[in-house]
Amino acid sequence: MVQDKRLMELRKRMNKKRPSFRRVESWRYKRVKDSWRKARGIDSKTRKKKKSGVKSPTVGYRSPKKVRGLHPSGYIEARVTTIQELNNLNKNQHAIKISGKLGAKKRLALIDFCQKRGFKILNLGISQKEIESLEAMAEAPISEMEDEEFIDVDDLEDSIDMEDKITKKQRR
Repeated sequence: MVQDKRLMELRKRMNKKRPSFRRVESWRYKRVKDSWRKARGIDSKTRKKKKSGVKSPTVGYRSPKKVRGLHPSGYIEARVTTIQELNNLNKNQHAIKISGKLGAKKRLALIDFCQKRGFKILNLGISQKEIESLEAMAEAPISEMEDEEFIDVDDLEDSIDMEDKITKKQRR
């Protein structure tokens, strides 16, 4: 499951101490973006590594090699769009991120398959109740749906007229 708990804890502590590396004087000028760029100025304090300069990224800030690039839970992240892609993955090492390109029907099928196989899903985003209601809606034909679910156009127009009258009174 988790690669190495000791190294994951070490990475977590290192990340807390790691400064946010900002481009020199990005706080001073709006045109200079925050994203890191190496300082190349002749008299730059940052390039000369003076105490007054901002911190620059160095080798010592890097996380341990065994846990580098892993999800905070300790799993290797894998983006999945089809059920066939799951055949190459191990449930003890990989955590699943379901692609955002999938619609509700294929997404539900993929979630069901992953849960049966015991994979951890990182971006489920909905509760078990919502999954069950979506499955029920997918199975039920349109003719069985109740009329109450559909909005009556006449009621909608009346409510819009009432809102217009209220706003006109408030303007006065």
